[in-house]
Amino acid sequence: FTWRELERQRTFSMTGLVAGLLVFALGAFAVVGDPRLAGGAAIASAGLLAGRGMLHGMVQRLTWVELRSALVLLAMTVIVLPLLPDRTIDPFHSLNPREIWLFTVLTAAISYAGYLAVKVAGPQRGILFSALAGALVSSTAVTVVFARRAAGGEPPALLAGGACLAGMVSILRVLTLLVLLAPAVLARVAAPAGAAALVLALSGFWLMRQAGGRMQKGTRLGNPFDLKPLLIFAAGFAGVAVLSAWLLQASGAGSLLLVSAFAGLADVDVATLNAARLAGHGISVSEAAHAVLAALGVNALARAAYGAGAGPPAFALRLAVPTGIAVAMGCALALLA
Repeated sequence: FTWRELERQRTFSMTGLVAGLLVFALGAFAVVGDPRLAGGAAIASAGLLAGRGMLHGMVQRLTWVELRSALVLLAMTVIVLPLLPDRTIDPFHSLNPREIWLFTVLTAAISYAGYLAVKVAGPQRGILFSALAGALVSSTAVTVVFARRAAGGEPPALLAGGACLAGMVSILRVLTLLVLLAPAVLARVAAPAGAAALVLALSGFWLMRQAGGRMQKGTRLGNPFDLKPLLIFAAGFAGVAVLSAWLLQASGAGSLLLVSAFAGLADVDVATLNAARLAGHGISVSEAAHAVLAALGVNALARAAYGAGAGPPAFALRLAVPTGIAVAMGCALALLA
């Protein structure tokens, strides 16, 4: 009946034909199955049909590279992630394949979301949004993603400013953890870490403003993400996690400063949580504060190094200078405290 109606109206739409078949199937399911589920599916289908004009426009603007990257990201999330074991597989109980792969998926998602933000909101606002939101997950991942995008031809100053802001968010995230877990440690960390965050914030906004003033229309976007660099970075992250756990097991809590600094090469949250847990229980509050600051400093320098390795010199220099100033100011205030 639907086909004959379309033939008479001479509007041969596959969408209309599929919608007719779906209505018939949902009607049958409402009789022999669950009418509430059938009704919900019918409402959802009607919503999709009502917005098909917008969806068609989105699909028409979608390039093959964007579609391929979306499919790869879905495969990483839906197919590979559930197959990995959710347990540690090394003697030091630090290497969880599912956690490592989840980190890889999150990094790819940050990259893709940032790509879409730039495409929709424009380079300046898109990078700002993706930097601030992505740093809530991992400022290191944001830095690597931005470095790769700068290497792909996007504005290095703008991306370096975003990486600076991601570093600022990372410090604020650590301070928030200390507020909740170890307020005594926070009292010793707040001034050096806050000064470093201020330097990164001012540098980031200045770089983005300068780049925005010189930016030309039609900024070229690279790939949403490249899988090979993500896999290499995830492998390095896993290696650092294993070595950090080995150091902690071999040296004990007495070498917390060294362990925290080494852990900061990959992630600052683990070092912060570990120091907060041990503060007042095996180590002094001052030692715990120094461990957190060491992790923050090493993590900042590591981000600059990762940016230099993955991005062009123009990006690396614009990230390294504010990072160095922030670390130096934090160290100076920590020594004076």
